[in-house]
Amino acid sequence: MDTIYSDARFPHRGSAFRLTALAHLFGILAFILMLVWLLHYREGIEYDSDNPYRVFNVHPFLMFCGFIFLVGQAMMAYKIVPAPRQTQKFVHMALHLIALCLGIVGICAVFRYHDMINAEDMYSLHSWIGIGTISLFCLQWLFGLSFAIQGSSREARARMAPWHVNCGRALLYMAVCTALTGFMEKSGFMEKSAHNGEIRLMNFTALSILLFGIFVDFTVVLARM
Repeated sequence: MDTIYSDARFPHRGSAFRLTALAHLFGILAFILMLVWLLHYREGIEYDSDNPYRVFNVHPFLMFCGFIFLVGQAMMAYKIVPAPRQTQKFVHMALHLIALCLGIVGICAVFRYHDMINAEDMYSLHSWIGIGTISLFCLQWLFGLSFAIQGSSREARARMAPWHVNCGRALLYMAVCTALTGFMEKSGFMEKSAHNGEIRLMNFTALSILLFGIFVDFTVVLARM
C-alpha cells in the first residue's frame, strides 16, 4: 500500500499520509468536545430558536465542524488520496465550497444573535480576523475555480501553484487563530459561576483545533517534499 504514496519526486509522501491519522485524531476529538460543550453546558444548537444562546451556538459549531474541519479535509485529500488528479481537484474544490457555505451560515448565526440581544457587530479582534479570513477564502476559491476552468498551461500552473498552496496554508492558520481568539473572547464573557469543568473543556477543545491545523499543515508540506 505504501507504494501508492511513494514517489521518487516526493520521498516524504508516505510520512505525510501517516500524519493524516494524527490530523484526523485531533479533528474528531475537537468535534466531539465541541458537541459536548455546546449540548451539555451551552443549552444546545438551533438556528431558528427564540433562545439567543442556542442561535449563537450554531456559530462555533459550523465555524469549526463545518468550515475549519472541511477545509483541512480538502487540503489533505488533494495531496494524499490515491486518485486521478482531476478527481482530486474535484474533491478538493467541492469540500472547500461546502466549507465556505457552512462558514457563511455560521457567520449569519452570530449576526442574528447580536440582533437578538442588541449587541454591537464587528467590535473585536476575533470578528475582524474572522471576516478577513472568510473573505480571503472566498477569493482563493474563486481564483482556483477560474484557474481550473481556463485550462491554463502547465508553466502557468507551475508558477501559480506555490502561491495557491501557501495562501491556503495561511488561511487555515488564520481560521484556527480566529477560533482560538473566539474561545478567549467567549471565556471572558462567561459568568463567574461557570463551572471549572467547562473552562477546561473549552481549553482542550481549542488545543485540539490548534493541533488539527498543525498536522494538516505538516501533511500538506511533507506531501510536496
